[in-house]
Amino acid sequence: MPILEKQIIEVKPASFADLLGGKDLIGAPLSSGFDLITLSHKGVSKASLEILIAHTGISKKDFIENILNLSVKTIERKESTDKLDRRTSSHILEIAKVIEHAYVVFEEVEKVKKWLITSNRALNNLKPIALFDMPTGLQLVDQVLGRIEEGVYS
Repeated sequence: MPILEKQIIEVKPASFADLLGGKDLIGAPLSSGFDLITLSHKGVSKASLEILIAHTGISKKDFIENILNLSVKTIERKESTDKLDRRTSSHILEIAKVIEHAYVVFEEVEKVKKWLITSNRALNNLKPIALFDMPTGLQLVDQVLGRIEEGVYS
């Protein structure tokens, strides 16, 4: 398992699907917003969640408790292939979209991780990752990424 984690951390994901473990792990195409809705209804696997967490620069415990508002024990009891509920799956997919945008902007894994855990004046001096716990926060982070992408000081 440590070898797999090392590969995830060092290799820039090529796509949104890669942030969730790739098309084989997801088990469905992701070519439209409706595919994301379908995946939310079917549920994201625990394995996909763990791969996404590896791209954030924070601990699994912090991500699960502070962003998803779940107990770590609840997630730990699940098998890798077990699916998470609709609300949690939808939240995970929205987080993955923002992280994918961060990769487009910063291009490097370490730069993305550093940006996510560094206070940002455009976000009221909060860390971007601290806003991942609700849809409005994710939207604000995505807007700041868009401004950075366009060359606006943020």
